[in-house]
Amino acid sequence: MSTPTLPTDSSPAPPQSDASAPHNYGFFDDHNGEYVITRPNTPRSWTNYLGDTEYGAIISNNAGGYSFFRSAADGRFTRMRFNNVPMDQPGRYFYLRDRADGDFWSSSWQPVGKPLDTFESTCRHGTAYSMIQSRYKNIETEATYFVPLGQRFEVWRLKVTNHRDTPFQLSLFTYCEFTNHWNIDQDQFNLQYSQYIGKASFQDNMVEMAINANLPRDWDSFKRDGNAMLSWMTLLGAEIQGFDLSRDAFIGPYGSYASPDVLKTGRTTQSTTYGDNSCGTLHTEFDLPPGETREILVLMGVGAAGIEGRQAVERFGDPEVIQEELSKLKSFWHAKLQSLSVETPDPDFDSMTNVWNAYNCLITYAWSRSASFVYNGHRNGLGFRDTVQDLLAVIPAIPEEARERLELMLTGQFSNGGALPVVKTFGHEPGKTAMIPREDFRSDDCLWFFNTVPAYVAETGDLDFYKMVLPYADEGEATVLGHLRRALEFNLERTGKHGLPCGLAADWNDCLKLGYYGESLFVTFQVRLGLSEYEKIAKVLGESEEAAWAHDHRQTLDQRIQEFCWSQDRFIWAIAEDGTFYGTQESKEGAVYLNTQAWAVLSGAATPEQAETCMETLNRFLATSYGVQLCAPPVTTMPVEIMAARLFNPGTKENAGIFNHPQGWVVMAECLLGHGDRAYEYHAAYMPAKFNDKANIRQIEPYVHGQSTHASMSPQYGNARIPWLSGTAAWSYYSSTAYILGIRPELKGLRIDPCLPSNWPGYRATRRFRGMNIHIEVNNPEAVQKGVVSMTLDGQPVEGNLLPVDQLQDGSQIVVTMG
Repeated sequence: MSTPTLPTDSSPAPPQSDASAPHNYGFFDDHNGEYVITRPNTPRSWTNYLGDTEYGAIISNNAGGYSFFRSAADGRFTRMRFNNVPMDQPGRYFYLRDRADGDFWSSSWQPVGKPLDTFESTCRHGTAYSMIQSRYKNIETEATYFVPLGQRFEVWRLKVTNHRDTPFQLSLFTYCEFTNHWNIDQDQFNLQYSQYIGKASFQDNMVEMAINANLPRDWDSFKRDGNAMLSWMTLLGAEIQGFDLSRDAFIGPYGSYASPDVLKTGRTTQSTTYGDNSCGTLHTEFDLPPGETREILVLMGVGAAGIEGRQAVERFGDPEVIQEELSKLKSFWHAKLQSLSVETPDPDFDSMTNVWNAYNCLITYAWSRSASFVYNGHRNGLGFRDTVQDLLAVIPAIPEEARERLELMLTGQFSNGGALPVVKTFGHEPGKTAMIPREDFRSDDCLWFFNTVPAYVAETGDLDFYKMVLPYADEGEATVLGHLRRALEFNLERTGKHGLPCGLAADWNDCLKLGYYGESLFVTFQVRLGLSEYEKIAKVLGESEEAAWAHDHRQTLDQRIQEFCWSQDRFIWAIAEDGTFYGTQESKEGAVYLNTQAWAVLSGAATPEQAETCMETLNRFLATSYGVQLCAPPVTTMPVEIMAARLFNPGTKENAGIFNHPQGWVVMAECLLGHGDRAYEYHAAYMPAKFNDKANIRQIEPYVHGQSTHASMSPQYGNARIPWLSGTAAWSYYSSTAYILGIRPELKGLRIDPCLPSNWPGYRATRRFRGMNIHIEVNNPEAVQKGVVSMTLDGQPVEGNLLPVDQLQDGSQIVVTMG
């Protein structure tokens, strides 16, 4: 039995979808772990991430994007203009000019934008690398972009091949645009300052862009204010015959990226800068005989040109070394993705699970909500609630890193049980953080620990983690178990008139403003889940009094839920501070709310009859072809100071839009009820790969998740927005692998509890669990949706559906029969 593995180098693979479809722009190459864009005029820029949290970069299918050191807000050294048209310019460009006739183009379709009946372009987005291939007038180019592992510079590798019968007289120009300050606000808005502090120079074949050059050069400091900001660039593989470091000199005062003045003349001006705006243009010329290929390298990074730049060139300036680094990078990322590989009847599910959803989760874990073509870096840190949820999906792939991040987030909890809204990775000082104002606390922040902490312990078997002592953000310390209890106490100590936990500043839904003592049913369900998890943990640790404490509080909460929160066929949304009930059957707006229906099931608060009824109500009022709406009907007249969703157009975001983050909760709830067909219908409705042949509808990348989708009352029904950095990625991966496939780690072993669509005959998977690769075969001969009738472990029958960890070994073969 085997499941797919990923190679370290690209090789041809057949398309997995109809690349000739009118609304298809590419295909999934599962063999190489790549998405291949075959038409460059995608509905929106389709992007990828390079590097790591030390040196990061974003690149589009047309080589647009920007680079940054540690922070997209305070470390951005190449420029990006947000909300621009095109949305990805400027970028990392190679311009080619034919000296014989003066015609010029770019190695990527944009920025020059030659007619597509004469210009061919293919972009391969892979795991932390992108390769753009093009062909124009029988000249083929291949530009590969990546950041070598652990380095503070990036590589642009260009291969030019002449397919003509005559020599090609090539004139080649690079282009990037340096910022005037690494802080985005200083660069974009404070021009009376930032246009006087930088200077770009060329010496010894190296470009150096120096900002505040007279200040200290402390690279250990996260903040660049008070430090010099230095970056460098060079070209290898051909003689540098000219340069332009002034943007205005290269492009011209009335030129454009599509038609720079220097490309029209074919001659650089050797410009430098002393303020104003800088760029990185290096020029070389050579003749390329028919049938031959020439390789050029561009290295660009942070540091001084004569120190860090020179060191990089000495170590990595050889094309063979660059190829080795690219292979190492692919192996590094593909190894992470091998924590789970599957083979199911749905190739779209496989593409997402084996590569793209998992990779999406790892990128979201790395950058939270701070660096994209939408997020401009102002969320400069780890959003507390976002990060704790993001961890849930990456624990199987990077358990050690996940533990470190989890410890960091636990130290972002205050001694009163609440949390910092944002934890600054480079500036967080546990035990020394001032308590935030009472009105700034959100009610859900620390409750996400009850999803993630048990998941970490189950994955690793590290029961002692609960006994680890960690400081609070402000003062004092506690074991992890103590932190969990304090999280529950924070909400139990802040209840409203009906004895339900308060929503405070927000309860996950930032548009819900109930008043400090308004009551959130969503948070109530979170607290109930937390109490249940805490009771289980306490029993395992032999803490009977702690278990009894949680049990008693849950019983009290259950009584209040049943007394106040059921409205005939649904659970209510919330109760405002003035006593107004929202989300009842009588409500004219927001009458059905996704979160409370799904979480009534997930938390175990709903009776079996209520669970079936409320999920049927959800299906009737909220389900659409592209996902489940957050609420319905839209909010148009409710008080905006309570229901701030009214600010949004109906059918978008929190105002009855399809918010993708909670889609996984709906899938999990249906799986718990045994509804495999409906669970998969919901999952497929928002699965990016399902839009590959109708990309004009979704518009954003068909290989990664987005934050929200326009619902049916919007004239842009089906358009999705804000790709990559969203909690959608984590919950989609977790719900599909742990609930649809049903592969769930537990402290004592690995549980296999699938909930499949009835037309699936089964699936195969390999799951890495506590250092062992476990091969799983699930068979569904009776076409059921849930239920395991037999299971064998290495040929021996196992009672139930839990694989005891002490009976597992590397390579164990598991056969599961549903029925």
